[in-house]
Amino acid sequence: MASANTSWSEENFSCSICLDVFSSPVTTPCSHNFCRTCITKFWDEQVRRQVPCDVCTGTQLKAVKSCLVCFISYCQTHLEPHQRVAGLKKHRLVEPMDRLEDRMCMKHERLLELFCKTEQVCVCQFCTETDHKSHPVVPLKEEYEVKMAQLGKIEIEVPRMIRERQTNIQEIKDTVKRSKADADREIADGVQVLTALMHSIEKCQHELNQMVKERLKSTEKQAEDLIKELEQEIEDLTNRSSEVKQLSHTKDHLHFLQTFRSLKNPPPTRDWTTVEVRPPSYVGTLRRSLDQLEETLNMEMKKLCNDAELKRVQQYEVVVTLDPDTAHPNLILSEDGKQVHHRDVVKKLPDNPKRFTKRFYVLTIQSFSSGRLYFEVQVKDKTAWYVGVARESIDRIGEIIETPETGFWTLSYDKGALVFGDNPDVRLPLRAELQKVGVFVDYDDGLVSFYDVEARVHIYSATGCSFNEPLYPILNSCFYNYEGNNSAPLIISPVNQTD
Repeated sequence: MASANTSWSEENFSCSICLDVFSSPVTTPCSHNFCRTCITKFWDEQVRRQVPCDVCTGTQLKAVKSCLVCFISYCQTHLEPHQRVAGLKKHRLVEPMDRLEDRMCMKHERLLELFCKTEQVCVCQFCTETDHKSHPVVPLKEEYEVKMAQLGKIEIEVPRMIRERQTNIQEIKDTVKRSKADADREIADGVQVLTALMHSIEKCQHELNQMVKERLKSTEKQAEDLIKELEQEIEDLTNRSSEVKQLSHTKDHLHFLQTFRSLKNPPPTRDWTTVEVRPPSYVGTLRRSLDQLEETLNMEMKKLCNDAELKRVQQYEVVVTLDPDTAHPNLILSEDGKQVHHRDVVKKLPDNPKRFTKRFYVLTIQSFSSGRLYFEVQVKDKTAWYVGVARESIDRIGEIIETPETGFWTLSYDKGALVFGDNPDVRLPLRAELQKVGVFVDYDDGLVSFYDVEARVHIYSATGCSFNEPLYPILNSCFYNYEGNNSAPLIISPVNQTD
């Protein structure tokens, strides 16, 4: 007999009668599980079935009695000896029963009529006087009613377990689907980055080839010009040689003297002892080209990786709105809960334990206790601000020191300095005026990252963070006229992904 704390298998939820998933499952006293409809129908058929006479040959007549001694069912004709013979009259006769062997105690050959609560088994009357003497026993019908009551609970529990596992299956499938999408994005980003790097290498190679060719071309042009000049001087000298030779054969004194005057001064020529063609030197050219390539690749890789990383975290965008119940009385929220700015006039608001009273903070309505989230805040035209996330249990009444130990993970801008609040503060380089800040949180991995959205640059990441309670996005618009005009609002902006 099944115990009250029946242990259900989580791997097999099929009915052995209909071979389908349980529908309103029940457990029989022998600890087998069936659909309620299936087992009820089976039992009804067993009840309606005529128990046949075990003695009849050929056509079996309907039994009228079963003998618990002989383990045989008899029709009226074959029952006659039990009514006539003295020895047989002592046998115990009961209403016709099928499968008598299963209803009998194998040890005492008595009908199993009782249930032992200690060992949770069916027993006969003799069992209660021997092996189960000190055990509490009840009639089968009484225990049957108890177990039937338990079936009601099981009937509710098993479908719930099935639904849970079906939900788990769907969650696993969704995880695999997301993982495939992440893998596809990673491959696409990798192809984009590596293709861009290959283009940079090809460009560097082309520039190197062009530089070498231009140096060679310059040398060749210099040599060509010098050769032309030398050839011209050779031609002039050859003509002079011919003239000298002709003049050396003349006997006319007058002609000789008149002609010699023009030969006395040779045509102007270059001093070629100081002229040389120097071959271009390529020593260090490749090294300089590679150094330039390395610098270019580093810049390109950083740019492409930042862009790919920002695209990846933007996939986890969450929709958040500011909670007026948490806003400092000096803060003004827009009707849609997406903008906040400071005013010098203090509003009269009802007391609320969630409200900030010292610093000009406001939280969002939404909180997060698992997974990943990303949101963007426009900080354009502001001279001071705070953006980040905070624990639910942060101090909202007293003075606040924004550090992870106090439950704050915030990036702030003040007096031209960009700072991540910590102990000590982490001062960060500010390349240009920030216009929009992206905030990414991986709750399970303990990571908070900040991004310059317009420049598509990673600003800072806090790792190894301890998140043990809900996190809220948090904004601080700072004073109205602090360090100049600071009236521009902080705006929670929708993500605009670019290719």
